[in-house]
Amino acid sequence: MSKQTGLKVCVVGLGSMGMGVATSLLRGGFETIGCDVSEDAMTRFVASGGKAIGNPAEAARDADVVITVVVNAAQTEAVLFSAGAAAAMAKGGVVLSFATMGPDMARGLEERVEALGLGYIDAPISGGAGRAAAGELTIMGSGRPEAFDKVRPVLDAIAQKVYELGDRAGIGASFKIVNQLLAGVHIAAACEAITFAKALGLDIAKVYEVITASAGNSWMFENRVPHILEGDYAPRSAIDIFTKDLGIVSDIGRNLKFPLSIASTALQMFIMTSAAGMGRDDDASVARLLAQVTGLDLPEAPGTI
Repeated sequence: MSKQTGLKVCVVGLGSMGMGVATSLLRGGFETIGCDVSEDAMTRFVASGGKAIGNPAEAARDADVVITVVVNAAQTEAVLFSAGAAAAMAKGGVVLSFATMGPDMARGLEERVEALGLGYIDAPISGGAGRAAAGELTIMGSGRPEAFDKVRPVLDAIAQKVYELGDRAGIGASFKIVNQLLAGVHIAAACEAITFAKALGLDIAKVYEVITASAGNSWMFENRVPHILEGDYAPRSAIDIFTKDLGIVSDIGRNLKFPLSIASTALQMFIMTSAAGMGRDDDASVARLLAQVTGLDLPEAPGTI
């Protein structure tokens, strides 16, 4: 356990974000148990100095904090209840739920977790794999103050900014939904802009240099366009993540009878890219779809035949 806090932490989900969270906790001195369906991911975590157990209930046994870094609400529910992680936790433990989901789902999970005598923090994250690995995430959290107090050392180890946005679940989820609307639109716009520049016959590396120093820049343009320039579509964040997240945005907008025309257009771009066979590739692959449709040649990774 952490000598500073006495907290034992279990991280379920050792993908690009979860691995960064788990290794940041190791650097912070916490006893950290990793859990994932991928044997390779668990092997890499063990090589980093952690412990890994494939069964969520066994991994969460007597844990003071369980962090779920999975894809969606359904996977979060499966880990906590179907697989038994919540029931295996130490008395008075706290679940930190990082998945993007609708606010109603977050409130439902909170109710079920609290019925077991545990705390629950609706804590979606932002920042990407690089910031996760550096322990510099942004957390949009909502939950009971006593739950935040208990996990404060954990939050300090994995995040640069922790926003406490309310005392019940669902508020954090709503903030993340707004973030994902913007993030998805900005990725789609960045991909459209750089392929449009290619169609204009411009040097797209020079376009990147100019735009990142100009008012048209966005965090997503600056972060994703290098993937396109390098022809590297290994998934840091996959197309299907935004197919899912913008789908949630769309569902909420429909229920509220709130028009989301720009977000809906971006969603269709991600759906088309997924349908073209690139769902598990990097979300900058929207640019590849546009290039295919318009007959453009984008850079290829070195060694590509």
